[in-house]
Amino acid sequence: MSHDYAPPRFEDSAGEPKPTGRHPVNIGHLVMGLVFLVFVVVWALVVSGTVTIRSIEDLRWLLPLPWIVGGSIGLLAALLRKN
Repeated sequence: MSHDYAPPRFEDSAGEPKPTGRHPVNIGHLVMGLVFLVFVVVWALVVSGTVTIRSIEDLRWLLPLPWIVGGSIGLLAALLRKN
């Protein structure tokens, strides 16, 4: 005896339509991604010889740079966020 009928699957049932479109930006992820990117740029500048490091004191202006850029962009994103 053959059965050509299969019971309905969960995927086949009509549920609520899924919302489409853009999702809000997670500001924490944005800031940390930008900080990481700026750290990579600082590293590339040091390795390529564009910025010459004679002592550890020469890094005192480069190391805070990623945090300042990330914080500025995060603050700007928080101010521009639409609720």
